Amino acid sequence: MNITGIITEYNPFHNGHLYHLNSAKKNTEAHGIVCIMSGNFVQRGEPAIIDKWKRAEMALLNGVDLVLELPTFYALSSAEFFAKGSVSILNSIGVVDNLFFGSECGDVNSLYRIAKILTFESEEFKEIIKKNLGKGVTYAKAREIALIETLKDESLNTILSSSNNILGIEYIKAILKLNSHIKPMTLKREGSNYNDNELNSIFSSATSIRKNLKDCNSIKNLENYMPKPSIDILTNLKNNKYPFVFSEDMYSFIKYKLLTNCINFNNILEVKEGLDNKLIKEIYNSQSLEEFILNIKSKRYTYTKISRILAQIFISLDNYDFNSLIDENNLYARVLAFNDKGKLILKEMKKKSTIPIITKVQKNHNNPLLSLDIQSSKAYSILNNKYNPLSDFLNSPIIK
Repeated sequence: MNITGIITEYNPFHNGHLYHLNSAKKNTEAHGIVCIMSGNFVQRGEPAIIDKWKRAEMALLNGVDLVLELPTFYALSSAEFFAKGSVSILNSIGVVDNLFFGSECGDVNSLYRIAKILTFESEEFKEIIKKNLGKGVTYAKAREIALIETLKDESLNTILSSSNNILGIEYIKAILKLNSHIKPMTLKREGSNYNDNELNSIFSSATSIRKNLKDCNSIKNLENYMPKPSIDILTNLKNNKYPFVFSEDMYSFIKYKLLTNCINFNNILEVKEGLDNKLIKEIYNSQSLEEFILNIKSKRYTYTKISRILAQIFISLDNYDFNSLIDENNLYARVLAFNDKGKLILKEMKKKSTIPIITKVQKNHNNPLLSLDIQSSKAYSILNNKYNPLSDFLNSPIIK
């Protein structure tokens, strides 16, 4: 079988996701689609608007064959670690031939050229970075300058300023570092920017859809922007008084943790250079999560990076040792959902996978990466009173 992997969050699944999924099937001539999906927390540093099981069901009903969960540690990490975790799972399960992702540029060759230089840094490249760091520029800017000088291409400025291009580069870097046979392929993104707030085209962003649900609590308004299976699931959830979850819901719990000084900042990778003191100081001056983040935001600490740190605090990631979380020996493939075709893919995975395939979580496991997933589910249940904190033990994969 020719199997294509996609890396997603489906927060929630909308028309743009359906376009990407159908394009993946067509452009790669795929016999099956394996999706790596963030769990109850997503890379922007937010709780998912609906839980991972409901989103996995959306994925199946819209045409994905097998949904695997991206461990929370990777889902709530920088683009580099998000990509590393996702690609490592796709590579380790032994059945995936292609990785199909969206990008603003739509040119996999340009992304590959950049990824290759960043993966195999030459001495010249390192020297240019060192020189510019000495001038006081940030590492990201120094790296951008070094890329442009090395490739002698000013157009790279545009590529490197777009979030999905950057993520695509990180996917290819991960493929190169793993010496993986997986072939990267990209599709030019259509419609709204991923963080646009307004419903303004058939391919409106997930951000605008979540904003509509928060401001209007209306599913009917979304019928032109989401496929019918997604609308049906949201409608059913609303009718059953299922609460949609938003970032602001975390604020009082984050505030409590900061005010009681019960956080081990040494275990939160992105907290550096006095940010811990800044967080504790500004919590006294902020009335909302939005205000709190804006009070801390700087050139070094972007809105998204701060959001991720706060989500990590909320789920108590600081209770876990970083080195044990990133240890490749702890990686696994957690099955959330599959259909008949996905069942055949799973059968092949069981023959070829070099990592454990988990369909049912055992209470006596000793995997810290999995423990953090379970802890994040418990944290999510604080925000969603319809979500069972023990769902990781109680739920079996969804089968359609």
